[in-house]
Amino acid sequence: MVNIHPSFPFESNFVDINGCKIHYIDEGEGTPVVFLHGVPTWSYLWRNIIPTISQGYRCIAPDMVGFGLSDKPDIDYSIFDHIDYFNHFIDALNLDEFILVMHGWGSVVGFHFAMENPQRIIGLAFVESHVRANIDWSMLSLPMQEIANLMLSNPDKGHDMVINSDFYLREVFKPGILTELSEQEWEQYARPFSKPGSNKPIWRYLEDLPLSAPDESVVELINDYSSKLQKSELPKLMMFAVPGFITTMDTVRWAKEHIGNLELVDVGDALHYPQESNPELISKELNNWLAKLD
Repeated sequence: MVNIHPSFPFESNFVDINGCKIHYIDEGEGTPVVFLHGVPTWSYLWRNIIPTISQGYRCIAPDMVGFGLSDKPDIDYSIFDHIDYFNHFIDALNLDEFILVMHGWGSVVGFHFAMENPQRIIGLAFVESHVRANIDWSMLSLPMQEIANLMLSNPDKGHDMVINSDFYLREVFKPGILTELSEQEWEQYARPFSKPGSNKPIWRYLEDLPLSAPDESVVELINDYSSKLQKSELPKLMMFAVPGFITTMDTVRWAKEHIGNLELVDVGDALHYPQESNPELISKELNNWLAKLD
């Protein structure tokens, strides 16, 4: 067992994917529920939610390649890399029918998998997710617009800020949480990016965002699964926070009008990381929804 921190009392597991060690936690028994984190977090993000859900389900939370305790190979870290590693991860664990709980950039990976393999998915739960491609600034919250513009208006400067400092964690991640992290909690999030060059996965994420725009393949990827998601009859739970960060109220309204078999729940005041601000409410709403799937 890797000694992380008392706030993360889970056994660490590793599986070899493409020659890399991918870290994951695997708690509880029953129907599998796979938790996917966003950027720049890792399975630690779900530490206050899994103890509740694992009382009735098998909770599996991997760290995407380059994040958390997973290896950082010399790859591009494009969203297509993350999709490939996740596909192999699911196969390595022999998961057949399971539920996906997704956040942020991890939702792109999860939605794509679900729409390509609907027969393997029981239901989809998501928060602060990419249900559609944000190709216009107005589709983001004002704080997110300011941050994205700061980093992407001058790519060379933005690259230097993200790659060679803790700028992203300090100026994007930390302000995206309404509650105050303890010093120990902050260390758990900062530690995976303490070595030179370890921020490469974060920068590639910024480059892949639809607003960054040079690579249309990412927009096409999101548009493709979004179109299928709207027609899918899989049970879906969209958790939204106010004011939110990626998921604005306009996106919530769009989802209500366009996505079938969707349940909407308000998980309180939060920005991009409601798992830190309101874990009890998320646990309650997620548990209530899961019970309906049994």
